[in-house]
Amino acid sequence: MDHVVSHWFKSSYSGGSGTECVEVADLSGAVGVRDSARPQGPHISVGHTAWAEFVANVGDQK
Repeated sequence: MDHVVSHWFKSSYSGGSGTECVEVADLSGAVGVRDSARPQGPHISVGHTAWAEFVANVGDQK
């Protein structure tokens, strides 16, 4: 998967201070996740279903 050409974005809940933020990208076949402070650093890719379940469970914690 080519993480360089993907559109990465931060959550609208990010504080904007530049700390503790992640970025995600909708990649073909997966969702990319990386540290916004280190965009050239390591990243992970997870399946769309797993990502949707994660986001739903995080939302349930509020």
